[in-house]
Amino acid sequence: MQHLGQMLANGLAMGCIYALVALGFVLVYRAVAVINFAQGEFVMISAFFGVMAATLLRLPLALSYFVVFLAMAAFGFIIQRLTYYPLRGKPHLTVVICTVGLHIVLKNGARLLWGPYPLSFPSFFRREPMEVMGILIVPQTLFIIGVTGSLFFLFYLFFKKTMMGYMMQATAQDPEAARLMGIRVDRIIALTFVLNSLLAGAAGLLLGPIFLVTTDMGGAVLIKAFCATIIGGFGSVPGAVVGGVFLGIVEILAAGYVSTFFKDGLAFGVIILILLLAPQGIFGEKVAERA
Repeated sequence: MQHLGQMLANGLAMGCIYALVALGFVLVYRAVAVINFAQGEFVMISAFFGVMAATLLRLPLALSYFVVFLAMAAFGFIIQRLTYYPLRGKPHLTVVICTVGLHIVLKNGARLLWGPYPLSFPSFFRREPMEVMGILIVPQTLFIIGVTGSLFFLFYLFFKKTMMGYMMQATAQDPEAARLMGIRVDRIIALTFVLNSLLAGAAGLLLGPIFLVTTDMGGAVLIKAFCATIIGGFGSVPGAVVGGVFLGIVEILAAGYVSTFFKDGLAFGVIILILLLAPQGIFGEKVAERA
């Protein structure tokens, strides 16, 4: 039971990372009906920003996090102006292909700028595990779970209690109707990209101290977060959270009880099983076609 509890804690932490990135997927998809395949590289860029702020600039770690969030907010806005804004009104496939190109540019640009070698990311906590209710847990794991839960709660309040949240939901449901009601749709879409970038930035800062920061770290996160989005139901905010946590737990249990070599295969096998039973995902809306 102690071993199981430790694995569940680690799986929950990784699931929280997947859920953060999946939530960014959902925000962009609901706003502009486009899948951002550069999402994983946003995570990678934020981790490298954190390494630069903490080691190169020698800023205190808390201040480094703040600087990274400011940089990622600006980064998200710039990416929106360079990729989506010039292509608004074009077919969605055109924008999707642009995000794939952005993924390639960011990954290779990071390799040219920071090199191919992994970098170490400092942490607030020591790496030795601590005992919680008889379970040995690395403090960074608890930090990830706590921060992610807080972020999800803040997003819930943002969407349910603020006028800006209502305007974002209206824009996601029907941009043309929202524009006719006086909502500045372009600004709301820009805000969506900024929030998406901030979520990816949080994922990068939380993931960096666990693993080494490399130019390839975004690829694995991208695939898992995309799968989590599909499991939960594309376009569903609760689905992104549940899908990410579910995938993280299944992945770590497969690694612990079967084999680390087959953990990805088993996790994707579970995904296929879920989609066979619920093709629209756990929280996806059922769509009926008229004959």
